[in-house]
Parts: sequence; C-alpha cells; structure tokens
Amino acid sequence: MWEEKIELHTMYDFDYTLYRLSYDPMISLQRDERLVKIPVVFDGDYHIVTVQAIGTTAEPSFIVRSDSEEYKDQIISRIFDLFQWDRELEKIQSHFQQTNLDKLFRDYPATPIVRDFDLYYCLMKTIIHQQLNMKFAYVLTTRFIEQFGEQVDGVWFYPTPEKIANLQVEDLRKLQFSGRKAEYVIDTSKKIAAGELNLEELKDKADEEVIKELVKIRGIGTWTAENWLLFGLGREDLFPKADIGIQNAVKQYFGLERKPTIEELEAFSSGWEPYRSFASLTLWRSIE
Repeated sequence: MWEEKIELHTMYDFDYTLYRLSYDPMISLQRDERLVKIPVVFDGDYHIVTVQAIGTTAEPSFIVRSDSEEYKDQIISRIFDLFQWDRELEKIQSHFQQTNLDKLFRDYPATPIVRDFDLYYCLMKTIIHQQLNMKFAYVLTTRFIEQFGEQVDGVWFYPTPEKIANLQVEDLRKLQFSGRKAEYVIDTSKKIAAGELNLEELKDKADEEVIKELVKIRGIGTWTAENWLLFGLGREDLFPKADIGIQNAVKQYFGLERKPTIEELEAFSSGWEPYRSFASLTLWRSIE
C-alpha cells in the first residue's frame, strides 16, 4: 500500500463533490471522513483507490492511497483527470464575476465538474436515467451493477460492455427495465464490445462531433450525448437547455414567473462561454 499527498494550486470544493457522488448508492464514500473509494481497472486488474481530503476549499489537499506500486503513476494521473485537479477554478470564478451569474458564483464558489468513474458505465447510466425520476433511476442502476458488476472489498466495479452485450432483453426486464430501454442498453453495449463505438477515441473529438456520432445510436438523443460529454468526459462548455433542472434553476435565479424558453436560455447564457458546464453545475447546485 502506498500513499501520496497532493496539494492543489487552485480552490476546489471537494465536499460538494462528495455530496454529488453520494447520490449514487453504489459508490463507497464517507462524507464525514471526506473520502471516496474509486474502482480503477488497468489491463484487467482491479485496483481500489482511496481519495481523502485533508485541506479546505481555499487550500485543497488530498491523500491518495492504493495498492499497486507498478501502476502508481497511472493511478495518480487517472485521479487527476477524473477530478480535474488541473483546472484553474479561480480563473472560471473570475470569468463569471463579469456575467449575470456573478451572485450565483459568489454564493457557490469552486464548484468542480463531478465526473462518473467509468466512461462505459456513465453512458449506460445516462441511457437508464432517461425520462425517470432520480430515485427510481438509481434503483435501476443499483440493480444493474449488483446483478452484472463485481464487488471487491466493499467497492463495486462496473459491468463490462462484453458482459452486457451477451444479455437478453428479458434479463433486464427482470430488473424492471422497460423493454425498449433494455434494448438500448444491450444494443449500445454490443456496438462497444464489437468495436463499432470506441468511447476512448471520442475523447479526442470536438463536442459537436461526439454528439453527432452518439445520436446515430438508437436510444441516444442530444440530452444523453450532452450529459455523457459533461459527466463522462468532463467537457467544460455544455449547457443542456432541455434539462428540467436547468430550466428550474434559471427560473429561480432570475426570478421568472415561468420556466424559460430555449430562446430565453440562449439569451441568458450569452457570455458564459467557454465555461457553460460550470454554469450548469452551479445552477443545479443552487436548487439542490
């Protein structure tokens, strides 16, 4: 077992990150201890990485622990990428102080992008969560992981696309998936397992290219593609205007009598580029 102390040179609200992650009952975390255990897979080997905050939002620092000396550098790089510890949140804070979201960012400073731990699972989760209330959505993803994932020392590792590709629709129907949603999950997994869709390669493409490629797949629309870009890849300039939470947050923040139209959201968000993802997350945060 090794441990490494990491000190950031930017403000970072890790306690809010833990709050967001706590939505998912399959993530092993302790908010009081300010730590989370992350499943990481390298070359088919399972590694559990513990990240614990020991600093403050203004002066963040962390202890990262894991088991493999062989993969230490890769693990640390993965954690930096996952939590986006190289982002300068002060720069983003300063940007929004010059916009109509000034008060929002003063009320909720240093809100980072909170990513899912696995690109494939993030896409599956986003498909599963479509058009469902959050409580039942997490019931389904919990059943999905418990049935087809693997637990190691109390930490759940996500199902692989190869495993899900071999399922029948009835296997997911038993978990209370709708028939159509079961088809979407299995069919998309088959494309990934067959190499027709490479999620790693999408990292190198522009947002518009990724959306264009994903929406070709049955069951994936713009909302799903945008959410995967945000919570899977951590892209910085996404503003999902069709999201009900975004609409409600904008309504509350700007004191509107009704939810804004898409055209009004376009007008309100003028000047938020190139950091609209941080606006989205902070708006969501304001109504949680």
